Amino acid sequence: MGDVLAGIHATWEFETDAVLIRFERGIRAPRLYQALRERTVPYEALASVTLSPGKRGTVVLHAVPRPGADPLMEAAAGQLKESSDPYRLVLPQEQETLAEFYADELRGRVEKARTAGPGLVGDSERPERFLVTAPKPPLQFKAYDGKAVFDGDQVAFRWFWTGASSEKWKAGDQLFPVSELAGVEWSSPDLFNGHLRLLRRGEEPSGRGPAEQDPTAVVFGLGYGPVHESLPFAAAVLAAVREGGGAPVPVAAAAASAGRDPAAVAERIRHLGELYQAGLVTDEEFTAKKAQLLDEL
Repeated sequence: MGDVLAGIHATWEFETDAVLIRFERGIRAPRLYQALRERTVPYEALASVTLSPGKRGTVVLHAVPRPGADPLMEAAAGQLKESSDPYRLVLPQEQETLAEFYADELRGRVEKARTAGPGLVGDSERPERFLVTAPKPPLQFKAYDGKAVFDGDQVAFRWFWTGASSEKWKAGDQLFPVSELAGVEWSSPDLFNGHLRLLRRGEEPSGRGPAEQDPTAVVFGLGYGPVHESLPFAAAVLAAVREGGGAPVPVAAAAASAGRDPAAVAERIRHLGELYQAGLVTDEEFTAKKAQLLDEL
C-alpha cells in the first residue's frame, strides 16, 4: 500500500510486507506508546482486522495479533487496558470511510500473508518464532522491592532494604542466565498489585510461593514497576529465552493473593498510608486499596 494513516497517538504506515506503527510521545499519549516509540508488524503476525465505534466521536481500527507472534502481547497475556493496546488505532469519526478502506486493504494483506507461507494457515496456530521484534536490551526498572536489570544474556535482581522481604534478603541479590530460564510471569501493576517472576527450567509451577517472598520475582507498587517499563522488560526476556532455543512460557498471574505473607501485606498498608498522606493517592484509591489489602490478611 505504501500509504500513511494518522490517528490519535499513533500513525500507521503500510509497507509491502508489514505495517510500521509510530507512536506519539506527547504528554497525552499512553506511556507504553512513548516507551515503544515504533514497531514493525509483519502482516503474517496478524490474525484479523476489525473496525468498530470508539468513545467520544471516534472509530477504532484494531489489528489483532496472532497468538505467539508478539512477545509483548504474550507477556501481557490479555492484561493490557484498551487504551494501552499498541494494535489499536483511534481515529476521528469523520475518518470512518477512510478507515474502512484501510481495514479492507489490511485484511487482504493479512490473508495473503497467512496463505503464502508454511505453518500460517488458521488464526489460532502459533508460529514457530516471534514475528514481531521485542524491545532491545539493555533494559531496567525499579520495582517496589528491588531493581531489575537485563543485559540480553542475564537478568539481575538487586534488592532494596526498604522494600525487600526477609526471605529475599537472606537469599541475596540474584542473577539468572537466560539459558536457565523457561519463561516469564508478568502480573500487571494495579497500585500495589503485580509482579514480574522468572520461571526456571524444570521448575514446577505449583512450587512457587508468594511473589513477596520469592527471590525469582520482584513486586510492583505505585510508581515502582509501571507497565511501560516492566512489560517491555518481560517481553525482551521472553524473546531472549526463545532465541536461545528454549520454549518460552508466559504465565498470567492469578488475581487471587491467597497465601501472602501477613508481614508483607502490613508493610504495604503502611506504605499506602504514607502515599495517602503525601497526596499521591486519592481518597477513593486509599479506601479501596486498604480494604483489598486487609482482605489478604
